[in-house]
Amino acid sequence: MGLTAQSTGRRARAPDSVPLREPGTRLLALAGNPNVGKSTLFNALTNLHQHTGNWPGKTVACAQGEFGRKGTRWRVVDLPGTYSLLAHSAEEEVARDVLCFGGADAVVVVCDGTCLAHSLTLALQVAELCPRTVLCVNLLDEAAKKGIRLDLPALEDFLGIPVVGTSARSGRGLEPLLEAVDRVCAGEEAHPLVLPYPEEVERGMARILPALERYLPPSLPPRWAALRLLEGDRALCRGISQAAGREWTLAPALVRAVEAARKGLGSLPAHRLRDRIAASVLSYGEEACRRAVLSPGSHRRDRFWDRILTSRATGIPMMLLLLGVVLWLTIAGANGLSQLLAQGLGWIQNQLSLLLSWLNAPGWLHGALVEGVVQVVFWVVAVMLPPMAIFFPLFTLLEDLGYLPRVAFNLDHCFQRAHTCGKQALTMAMGFGCNAAGVVGCRIIDSPRERLIAILTNSFVPCNGRFPTLIALLALLTAGSTCSSLWGAVLLTGLLLLGVLLTFLASRLLSSTLLRGMPSSFALELPPYRRPQVGQVLVRSLLDRTVFVLGRAAAVAAPAGLLLWLLANLQLGGDSLLAYGVRLLDPVGRLLGMDGAILLAFVLAFPANELFLPVLMMIYLSAGSLAPVGDLSQLQPLLAAHGWTGVTVCSTLLFCLVHWPCSTTCLTIARETGSKRWTLLGILLPAGTGMLLCFLFAGAARLLGMA
Repeated sequence: MGLTAQSTGRRARAPDSVPLREPGTRLLALAGNPNVGKSTLFNALTNLHQHTGNWPGKTVACAQGEFGRKGTRWRVVDLPGTYSLLAHSAEEEVARDVLCFGGADAVVVVCDGTCLAHSLTLALQVAELCPRTVLCVNLLDEAAKKGIRLDLPALEDFLGIPVVGTSARSGRGLEPLLEAVDRVCAGEEAHPLVLPYPEEVERGMARILPALERYLPPSLPPRWAALRLLEGDRALCRGISQAAGREWTLAPALVRAVEAARKGLGSLPAHRLRDRIAASVLSYGEEACRRAVLSPGSHRRDRFWDRILTSRATGIPMMLLLLGVVLWLTIAGANGLSQLLAQGLGWIQNQLSLLLSWLNAPGWLHGALVEGVVQVVFWVVAVMLPPMAIFFPLFTLLEDLGYLPRVAFNLDHCFQRAHTCGKQALTMAMGFGCNAAGVVGCRIIDSPRERLIAILTNSFVPCNGRFPTLIALLALLTAGSTCSSLWGAVLLTGLLLLGVLLTFLASRLLSSTLLRGMPSSFALELPPYRRPQVGQVLVRSLLDRTVFVLGRAAAVAAPAGLLLWLLANLQLGGDSLLAYGVRLLDPVGRLLGMDGAILLAFVLAFPANELFLPVLMMIYLSAGSLAPVGDLSQLQPLLAAHGWTGVTVCSTLLFCLVHWPCSTTCLTIARETGSKRWTLLGILLPAGTGMLLCFLFAGAARLLGMA
């Protein structure tokens, strides 16, 4: 179809902000609801020659790529999936700002051909803001399988913008789509429907328009801007200020016009006004859908699976079963991969050691570099990479399949009772893979209050870095019993459910104290089930999630390795600094049902939870470097020799389940909240909860004569 993929030359970077337009290029923005195939279309256009970057001043990423066509270079920006442009969330604000101030030559709104109504609402809003809009009705192949027949010419006549049908997965319709983009860029076919609003809204806009037009940037339609000012959109004024490079203030005449227009609305509150405006757009979207859909088709398969996956009787059990399968696949697959990766990295470490010996490097340099920095970084990579490389693709497969919105639907009632948002169920599920990724995922929550609650409580569920320790300790607890693996699986499931319960309780506590408020409502669309795109899943999960989290963890693990080596090898009065740390923390550790070595190992594993068992063995063995964890037959006698009992194992399990988040998660919390105070609370809340649980358990064990 005449496309020539061109690399941007910056695919490995993820800068804080990336300029959207470069000299000699045209800019094409892709907008659409989540799960409509927008990313598939983006990948088909750019041939995966892409990178990610944030809109300046925001933390929401926009994928960007380039392609060449008919001698013209195009930059494509894949905007965050959103249901509207009312700027209620960070994603909506980024999408709106890019369309307002990004200078797009054309916009393609991607919608799902199997469920048009919601997508058409967004398309009407985008066309009202950007006349050079093309509607891409995607997933025509799936619509045909469900017996859905669409009249695209009738839809084009009603909307007043070009409408093109595609199946981005197979590449069908891409050339007609790009031809339509060329036509709207040339000024053809750009006559979008002018949405009529309620009479009082139209009168208010009429009062604002004469005073407004002289103050607007040329990229903003006056009618659209008047509507935003009438409903009190402060974010729009901030965006105009940033675009103009100076503080933009409303002129006195414009201020008087806006005030007069609002007085003309009488006692109508702002939220009711926004509801009426949204209802007008929604009604025209429904009318467009009625004209376009000739045969609604059958959704029997979707309804059958929804009866199983979302009903009160089977929804939660099926969710737990799928979670168990994902965790089992992650643990079972990661063990062998971790061993192979550890062997390969161990060989590299040995070669580096031989190189330093050949260079006659001093012993302290060899110890600090090889036994400190390199060994710890390699350990973190060997333990973290395999489970993340398995869990994140599985999680993304469930996301593409359309199941994760069903999880949010099942848990929405529980989070509503905790006065938080049901979307927190999705971020909590991501926390099982990595708490840092779960914290980043909290961006999908619109309400700042509820987003902050989700961020602060994400560490109550254990990440993949804690699973090796939990599994090893559970194996010690069930050793010698019949069906020990079955009992271990049952206890691990119980611990995970305890973590979920603590998430509910902590969220309710925050929503009743520091972050008071009632839960916000949100529209949760259950997308149709569809076959996941394996290649796209691997790119998104491995590059955008796994490599990002692993890189941050390795960057923190390097100085931590040096610190560990120094603590183990620096002597003071005949004892290492580690020994002094053990004696200092021993009274607190005993009070919590553990000992000073266990507590110090948790402290020193702050860079990465995977370090806990190796650091603990290094302390118990008085070794000068990180100790490799052998099988359980070697671990059990060592722990028993240092006074471990069943109470010690249970207390350590509880504290491993809930304690302070790792350094990577702490850095992510600081970045997402932009506040030292909230970051400190994100550390103290789970740490205090874990200490309280251990104190109560150990105290009860002492009263019962078990300790």
